[in-house]
Amino acid sequence: MQQLEEALDALAAERIEGLFGPALLERLAPLLAMHNRLAAEVARTVRQCELAGAAEHDGKASMASWLRGHARLPAGAANQLVRNGRTLAQLPAVASAAARGDVSPESVSAIAPVVAPDNLAAAHAQGVDLPGVDATLAEVAATRPHAELRQVVNHYLTRLDPDGPEPDPTEQRSLTMAKHTDGSLSFRGELDAVGGEKFQAALESILQASRPAGDTRTRAQQSADALVQLCDNALAAGNLPILRTQKPHVVVRVDLQDLVDPATGPSAAQTGFGTLISAARARWLACDGGITRIVLGPEGQPLDMGRTHRVVPHHLRRAVEARDAGCVFAGCDAPSHWCDVHHLVHWADGGDTSLENSGLLCERHHTKVHHGFRVERDSGGRWRTWRPDGTEILLLPRIPDQTTRSRAG
Repeated sequence: MQQLEEALDALAAERIEGLFGPALLERLAPLLAMHNRLAAEVARTVRQCELAGAAEHDGKASMASWLRGHARLPAGAANQLVRNGRTLAQLPAVASAAARGDVSPESVSAIAPVVAPDNLAAAHAQGVDLPGVDATLAEVAATRPHAELRQVVNHYLTRLDPDGPEPDPTEQRSLTMAKHTDGSLSFRGELDAVGGEKFQAALESILQASRPAGDTRTRAQQSADALVQLCDNALAAGNLPILRTQKPHVVVRVDLQDLVDPATGPSAAQTGFGTLISAARARWLACDGGITRIVLGPEGQPLDMGRTHRVVPHHLRRAVEARDAGCVFAGCDAPSHWCDVHHLVHWADGGDTSLENSGLLCERHHTKVHHGFRVERDSGGRWRTWRPDGTEILLLPRIPDQTTRSRAG
């Protein structure tokens, strides 16, 4: 152990700042192999601790609880480490490859279901050649991509029970949501294979259809924007089931003085599900929404309720869609049915609701315009986009098609 510590100290003392790519990659490759070897040794030791009941020495009931308390590992990582130790103990070929550094701890985790008690019992009952399966899994884990390893493991597990009942997909689906104090939403879920395919297909169609020039969003941000756009499309279509006696839509309650005040106004408005948002966000939602005036008494009781008026009437929206065809933000090609009608000079600031004062903006760029960007239509009918610092977003000139150039020549 002392020699290992000395070697790690020497590695940590090496200066790698300023090294170029090839040199860094040459350093990284053996480090990854050593990482795999060390992870395999940790898993092997955890397994021996489990067999020896070592956790009892420190008053712990299991190695998973010991790892959570003494190694400060999260529950998922502690359980995974215990499973990896059990997997390596029962698959010697995989254990040997991991000890050489050829198999990562993540690959061992993917293989772990093979040695689950019920799967081992099914394999013994059917006379499966477990050493052969072990060797095959070790080779795939060491030489093939991780996704392919998972497919091989899944194929093996399904072959163990080829005549078993097809699972109900609804039993494999779950979605939980947690709302934070600022109104943001975190969620986690699980979908069966078919449900997951539908989900990916829907998101990918929107994601690939909206890739404006100069887009700096990460893949995760693009996917989240696509999910919000998918919800926008479903709400706008009006085909969702009735919710609270009305077609589902976003509801916001905001005081009149906050609605017309150009200030940000944090926590000035409340949504239908109880989230507090800023007045600026309420004005953004109101750009292409409907407004209902409600007069409240001194104790909060409604005294008068006016008719709901659309800020942008339907005939004006059709005219704006016919003129703009899609999002007018520079470099965006989002179609019109993804867009809201935006007031170039906001109606709360005295701008009128007219064709000349309107433009189509997708959900993403509508937000950008309400956070400092600006779009305007020049006298020639060309849309121009300006950054918050006052500089204009200019698109790169299109490269002529090769056939067009040859004919012109």
